[in-house]
Amino acid sequence: MPGLDPAPAGSKGVSRAAGYEIEDELRAARPVRIAGVDEVGRGAWAGPVVVCAAVTDLSPPPVLPGRGKRTIALTDSKLLTEAHRESFAELLPGWLAGHAIGAAGPEEIDEVGMTEALRRAAVRALESLPARPDMVILDGKHDFLGGPWRVRCEVKADQRSVTVAAASVLAKVHRDGLMAKLDGEFPGYGFADSAGYPSPVHQKALEEHGPTPHHRMSWSYLDDLPRWRHLKKHRDPLAGEGQLSLL
Repeated sequence: MPGLDPAPAGSKGVSRAAGYEIEDELRAARPVRIAGVDEVGRGAWAGPVVVCAAVTDLSPPPVLPGRGKRTIALTDSKLLTEAHRESFAELLPGWLAGHAIGAAGPEEIDEVGMTEALRRAAVRALESLPARPDMVILDGKHDFLGGPWRVRCEVKADQRSVTVAAASVLAKVHRDGLMAKLDGEFPGYGFADSAGYPSPVHQKALEEHGPTPHHRMSWSYLDDLPRWRHLKKHRDPLAGEGQLSLL
């Protein structure tokens, strides 16, 4: 569930670790600079979608000390506790060869749809890297990025690729920080806990107070809010992307 931190998966000595399995396979074909890309916020009702692009020098990633002789390995952000994510987020910038964040806000998501907003956020991150990558690893089955980059889509890449795992952690910590700040501006919506995803507190606040300027106004949750559904924005399928109206 969004906003909840499952305990890290682990064995006797080391938590489940992302490795260089995918990167090694790509480099076997020819030397390439590889960027791992991951996103957070796609399914939220409020806040931006955030994408991080990360590049390693293929050195061993940092680990965190755990209890006893146990160590906490870098992996998918969803498998780490909040404290471990934040600790990794402090270490990763000094270890990575480069990383950058890109985002698309609620208004842009409403205007062009999530797929295009996600692509734009990823492009912003990739174009902000200190050096252009030759290959991009995306977590999942679908290439939402497309040209001009060569893209490798991999299911559970955030658990198999150190590069994508690093991007996953940095994107999550960055977006959680943004949503925590919004919680101070709009108390009662539970943004610090739910990060803008559906939660009982969030739903109750929407019913009572309606959406904030940081909510996505073209999303179907408004259909279930009789007092506020008139605010919903509708994209005209005949007018192309980017055309919205209030119906």
